Amino acid sequence: MESSGMAGRVHISATTLSFLTGEFEVEPAYGEKREEALRIAGLKTYFIVRVLKPYQPEIKQEVQNGGGIIPEEDSCVIADFASENKEEDGDATLGATRTRQDSEDFKKRLRKELVSRDSHRELVKNTTFLTLRFVKPEMEKSYHLHTESFSNITLQAFLVVRLAVGVSQFVVLPRTMMGFLSFTIGSLILMVISAISLVEVLPATVCVCMTSCCRRINESLWMQRILPATCIIVLTAVNITDTINCAPLESHSSSRGNCSTTEETDAGCLYPSYFSYFAVLILIAAALPACLSYLCKAVFMILITSAHCAINILVLSPALDCEESRKHWANFTKSKYTLSVLLVTATLSLIFLARHMEQVSRVLFLWRSEVEEQRERATDMRRRNEALVYNVLPPHVAAHFMGNRKRQHDELYSQSYAEIGVLFASMPNFSDFYSEETVNNQGLECLRFLNEVISDFDALLELPQFQDIIKIKTIGSTYMAASGLNPSRYVKPDDPITVRWAHLALLVEFALELKKALQSINEQSFNHFVLKLGINHGPITAGVIGARKPHYDIWGNTVNVASRMESTGKAGCIQVTEETCQILQHFGYQFEQRGLVAVKGKGQLMTYYLLGKAGKITPPTAPVSPILGISTMETVTEEEESHESQKSDDKTVIECSTGEGYKSDDDAFTSDIDGVASTQPLISDDVCEKGGSENALLLNQCEP
Repeated sequence: MESSGMAGRVHISATTLSFLTGEFEVEPAYGEKREEALRIAGLKTYFIVRVLKPYQPEIKQEVQNGGGIIPEEDSCVIADFASENKEEDGDATLGATRTRQDSEDFKKRLRKELVSRDSHRELVKNTTFLTLRFVKPEMEKSYHLHTESFSNITLQAFLVVRLAVGVSQFVVLPRTMMGFLSFTIGSLILMVISAISLVEVLPATVCVCMTSCCRRINESLWMQRILPATCIIVLTAVNITDTINCAPLESHSSSRGNCSTTEETDAGCLYPSYFSYFAVLILIAAALPACLSYLCKAVFMILITSAHCAINILVLSPALDCEESRKHWANFTKSKYTLSVLLVTATLSLIFLARHMEQVSRVLFLWRSEVEEQRERATDMRRRNEALVYNVLPPHVAAHFMGNRKRQHDELYSQSYAEIGVLFASMPNFSDFYSEETVNNQGLECLRFLNEVISDFDALLELPQFQDIIKIKTIGSTYMAASGLNPSRYVKPDDPITVRWAHLALLVEFALELKKALQSINEQSFNHFVLKLGINHGPITAGVIGARKPHYDIWGNTVNVASRMESTGKAGCIQVTEETCQILQHFGYQFEQRGLVAVKGKGQLMTYYLLGKAGKITPPTAPVSPILGISTMETVTEEEESHESQKSDDKTVIECSTGEGYKSDDDAFTSDIDGVASTQPLISDDVCEKGGSENALLLNQCEP
């Protein structure tokens, strides 16, 4: 319909006209007089003259507000609709206010959503209530392997507590040899553990063996639990030792009244309550390690509290009574009970805090896992999108679009090339093979076969030797490729032809591989398809067109001539122009002169058939008739002679200038840069008599 129409007119068939229900005024177009296919099919065509009934889209009306009708669209359209009405009324300020209100509402909804997630609903679904362990073992293991679960800061806190307790003892309590030994031993042990945990920040000059050993310790799950447990035990043991060491010195006090005179009392136990305060610091440090579960921390804190409460009541009772007697105010309870209650209260509070900290840590881990999963999905989707872009566009063009983040949506990509090779390859007898019959599943099996052929052609481009050849597109059974489009290829004008046009020779090798691939498919599927190829070289313009479905294409006289070389060629042969022949001869290729061929818009061009390289010349591939068992090249000659003499209207014979699966004027595939229309036949009669047409191939009915 397009090729047989007229410029500036809409060309439709009678079938299309029957669905327009009188909305357009039409007039006869007589397309069957301009297009042989329409005449054979018996179709009548029409031109649209004018519109009788303008199209009015139906608008759904559901909400009425004060006589104004709000269309049923999405919220953005409703907002734009309201904003336009307000601007027409001169009330733009109200529109801006509503925009701010919408933004504030969004922030409130987001804040509400975040607050609702703080209820740990995800934690309840994924963990047990008592132990807070994840239901899924792999998630529990991943939680413990998380880098933040073993923090070096928590181990440094134990050393800080030990130093603070030691300094307090030397300031408040008397200096004894036992206290000095306990302080030294405990501090050294904690310093070693701290050094192990700080191996990541040590300078590179430290012994490599020691560094690797410490890193293995830090990466071990069991060592991550053992190190903080050791710190808690060391702190508790040192504090209890100092407490018990102080208690026997007060046994000489025989009565409560003797405690009022400091000269009669050993100064070592003037303030025994400090040991309970030190125990509170130890409890706080024990609640910090994130690598220990809150149940493990609770066990440690309960044991520490029980030991110090027993010591306060059973061992330090006299000393605590003496300390209380020296105060100037009276207490309602004794210090040994008050300090025990303090320890118990601190223990319960810290257990609750440790549970809450672990809940928060596990909730954050769940959210972090969700974010990482979404990031992985987004990354995978990005990789898929990039792979899709790199499959649709050539690598250097895809890199341009993927790497340029600030590119405008309407920015065009174009590039001019001076020395490019263009290839067209088609299966002229595929149109007879294609049929929309029940046996072919309404043509699906034919398309499946064509997809297999094109996929095998694409697979050749994955070979290392053909990486510089770029597939441009396919239309029907016609395959279009080009060489020399690689921007990284740099040649000089004074370089020899074998260097400048090496990619053109590579394109010829690719064309020969296409013929081999199709022959292999024919052998496997018992078909007899054959390729008709055309190659040309010269300058072109390449670019990406389209905003919704961008398409990379090339334009220029070089492309048009290459298309004519294919459409006017002979099935099984590679036709080239004289200029291309002269270049390829430098690479050892042999040619057979065909003669002058009438090319649309170019007049008479001397063309050649490529035979192959010297020593590797093979006859052109020709399909074999399964019925007659003879070459269809012979059939071409006989049938065309009959066609010239009798002008038969047989549907299986078409003009020599028409390629099957390809429009007769070739305008559907490439645009004519020169804009010159030609009514001359694309192949002269003498060429047809030589068997240069593929028309008789259509006599061979290809069964699916």
